[in-house]
Amino acid sequence: MTALLTWLDSLHADTLLELAGVFFAALSGGLAGVRKNFDVFGVLVLAWAAGLGGGVLRDVLIGATPPVGISNWKFVVTALAAGVVIFFLHPSVERMRRTVIVLDAWALAFFVLLGTTKGLALGAGPLAAVMVGVLTGIGGGIMRDVLVGEVPLVLADRQLYAIPAFLGAGVTVALWWTGWLSVWTQVLVVLLVSGIRLLSLRRGWVVPAPGSGWSGRWGAEGRMGT
Repeated sequence: MTALLTWLDSLHADTLLELAGVFFAALSGGLAGVRKNFDVFGVLVLAWAAGLGGGVLRDVLIGATPPVGISNWKFVVTALAAGVVIFFLHPSVERMRRTVIVLDAWALAFFVLLGTTKGLALGAGPLAAVMVGVLTGIGGGIMRDVLVGEVPLVLADRQLYAIPAFLGAGVTVALWWTGWLSVWTQVLVVLLVSGIRLLSLRRGWVVPAPGSGWSGRWGAEGRMGT
């Protein structure tokens, strides 16, 4: 217990938030592996991909190598731990689907914020920072779906997922360049992204498709955007 407390004290608040985001995003990857009847190795790989794939894309794009997704043991262990939880406790997690969806929305918000600010801190321009932030948020889900041989849900599913990510990244860049980016405004960005994501699910807001409108129902297919 003492060692655990010492380790927690050594972490910055933003690192703790990112670890939480990795864990909850990795749950979706592990669930995808369980549904495909993968063995434990396959479940762990998908958990890693969903939890850290976006961060790997981010770090490669901004030249922060080696990516934390393969070099930072804390992040790797966190993603794999989520895979282990899913492998052994997936029936219980399935029953908590609404909770997992809410946590996934929070993970999206944290990833977008952290990805955008990391890009800005390393000298990325406004447009590049927005793209890096969005890819950090949705990249893990894309990698997960590609690995299981499916069209990424962010492209095939009409739920609002990338749109809140773009909005959150854009607001973060605007706050950065105006000098208003602070702890409190970052909290507002997280609330904005996660709030829009969850409200869209609750209200059934979807992206228009040819011959369709903005209609739908909460969790119509019981899937998360990434």
